[in-house]
Amino acid sequence: MSNQRSDVRKPRIAVAGATGRVGAALLSSLAADPVDIVALTRDRQSQRLPSGPEIAVIDFDDPSTLSKALQDADRLFLAHGTSEHQVANEIAMIDAAVAVGVSHIVKLSALGPPTRLHPFDWHMRIEAHLANCEVGYTVLRPSCFVDTLARAKGPVASGTWGGTAENGLVNLVDTRDIADVARIVLLDDQFLDSQRAYHLTGPGPVSMPEIADELSRLLDRRVTYTRRSLAEHREVLVSSGASEMVADLLLGLDRIFREGVLAETTMTVPDLTGRKARSAADWLLDNREGFGPTKQTTAA
Repeated sequence: MSNQRSDVRKPRIAVAGATGRVGAALLSSLAADPVDIVALTRDRQSQRLPSGPEIAVIDFDDPSTLSKALQDADRLFLAHGTSEHQVANEIAMIDAAVAVGVSHIVKLSALGPPTRLHPFDWHMRIEAHLANCEVGYTVLRPSCFVDTLARAKGPVASGTWGGTAENGLVNLVDTRDIADVARIVLLDDQFLDSQRAYHLTGPGPVSMPEIADELSRLLDRRVTYTRRSLAEHREVLVSSGASEMVADLLLGLDRIFREGVLAETTMTVPDLTGRKARSAADWLLDNREGFGPTKQTTAA
């Protein structure tokens, strides 16, 4: 048996968006892999930061912090919370990564056609910038996150859930599946120079009334999805505390749902992971707490 030590350096992966839903799941799944990880954050005091990996604090108003955080990184996972600063911040991160020699960038984007709706148009602008960079990259374009249904917990519990999606179909994708695909791509040594895109969906499309039926089954009580006009729903959103920007984003999502824009099904998740994509029903089962009591609980 050889006693020689291997001098092969483990790949160093930087995760920007470490406290987000996909980023957090990605860090958890990478924990057992033979890689060094650095989690990038704008808030070292965040309660959502992981305890295992190295932490690097970044400040988008100080580009030098981006370069410092990415120093010696081989690969970058890039995700940014939806905001009006998303385009500028992601482009700054891409430029910093290219400048320090990151070999492959995995960008979390969004599935959908060219549109003026936020955040889809923001992702298109970032992708266009990335396409002009001399770097290998993989763009992950997921359909709408199934986690968006978490916004319905309070309204479902109070019997006031509704919107403008009508019977439109959307293929919701689980953020855990997105993280699983991101992990596979980040660990792939074969196509570091490739420039590609993956479209990620769940196993099949659903409508909001069908989600209501599934919740009715899980909770053993009647859940309904109330159809509202655009004006009615905007008023409900704003009165519940949503900003004008968030109200616009949610109304835009409802329009995407209503028109069936994200109803297609892709096989990317099963092809890459070797298992079936998680369904909306799976997510509801795992996250039913908060949607209100079951019929038996109410009766008790």
